[in-house]
Amino acid sequence: MLIYLLRRMVLMVPTLFGITLVVFVVMAAAPGGISAQSLVDGTNLEPETRQALEDYYNRLYGLDQPAPVQYLRWLNNISPVGFTREADGSLGAFSLWKGPDLGVSFRYGRPVTDLLAERLPITLLLNLLSIPLIYALSIAIGVQAARARGGRFDVASNVFLLGLWSVPTMLAGVLFIGFFASEQYWRWFPTAGLVRREAVDQTFLPWLGSVGDLGLLFLAVGLSAALLVWASARAGPRALRLGGGVLGAMFGYLMAADLLGAGPGVLHLVLAGVGGVLCAGLAGLQSAFLRIGFAGAIGLGVGIGLARLAGVEIVQAGYLFDRVWHLVLPVIALSYGGLAFLAKLTRSSLLENLAADYARTARAKGVDEETVLWRHVFRNSLLPLITVSATLLPSLLAGSVIVESIFSIDGMGKLAVEAVQTRDRELVLSVTLISGLLTLAGYLLADVAYAIADPRVSYD
Repeated sequence: MLIYLLRRMVLMVPTLFGITLVVFVVMAAAPGGISAQSLVDGTNLEPETRQALEDYYNRLYGLDQPAPVQYLRWLNNISPVGFTREADGSLGAFSLWKGPDLGVSFRYGRPVTDLLAERLPITLLLNLLSIPLIYALSIAIGVQAARARGGRFDVASNVFLLGLWSVPTMLAGVLFIGFFASEQYWRWFPTAGLVRREAVDQTFLPWLGSVGDLGLLFLAVGLSAALLVWASARAGPRALRLGGGVLGAMFGYLMAADLLGAGPGVLHLVLAGVGGVLCAGLAGLQSAFLRIGFAGAIGLGVGIGLARLAGVEIVQAGYLFDRVWHLVLPVIALSYGGLAFLAKLTRSSLLENLAADYARTARAKGVDEETVLWRHVFRNSLLPLITVSATLLPSLLAGSVIVESIFSIDGMGKLAVEAVQTRDRELVLSVTLISGLLTLAGYLLADVAYAIADPRVSYD
């Protein structure tokens, strides 16, 4: 395994060179190309100053040299071994360890390394929140749909997941902002960014008015969550559907009241009906995991609402709560497509293995259905999910381009769009290099997970 990993890591180097070479050729062959003259166009400078600036760009980036020389020059800059670069852009002495240098951005006039250090953690944060959410929900939904094949949950989840898969990310992001972040409808979430300027100067955790308010908040949240979780685990199916329908109808009515006032109207009845049907269906799920998780989330919201009605005063939301509140809509917009695909894939993989010979043999020996599902079938069903995981990270990075642009998040995706629009060669190549490295790392991790999940896989 160690030799295989080392060989794969060595093969990453020419692969990354090939990726950057393709991007460089496309940029060089594009109409207009990239030249010092194009960088100073529209600056309204004096002819002497304009010529001096063009000469400076030519020395710094080598734009007056042939395209192959420019690419080799860039490879020399990012390589830890090669010729050093002087302050004016000329090449210096050869060094065995000069350190990698991604260059200086055309647009920002700053080192590309500094820009990536600011933007990359934001995109990684979005993806690190999205990937566990996608896999947890998709596995739970897929397992439940496979266990109740042909049932109401299976049919409803298939329709719902197909609908999610059909909605483009850019449309979903615009709808989220239009309905849940605008003044015209429900202004529950912020429209852009990751944090408010006021929250930067606040405490990390929310600050309540008094110790009594803090105790009342924990009491209300704890009691409501514990009560709903206990009811979801112990109550019968009919009682669960009835209670879930009542709570859902109340939530739907409160949504309409928040928008149009307390008076009953058509929207009040529609949202109450939709909320009641949806919550009744979720409360009646056969999967205890999904049912308890849904009840706990509802209990958390009910507890906070009851505490607010009891007069609990939140002086300031705090930096952590404000950051989480800004991340809700972007994470949902980034996750729902992968969730729909993986849930359908989990269902089909489980159905295939549930009908396999080894599963029938285990049942014939008297093994209970839960043990057959989780100890025998589920592990073999993970292999398609591992295969998809290798492409999930690249797809999320590509999706972050759309999500970050819609929600005005200063991450790698938005930086890539700005770099392409302004033909910032150094920045485009660096973003391509980082994205390619993360993609290849995802494929490598998938190979390692194959060997862990399936003992028959060996790379020795």
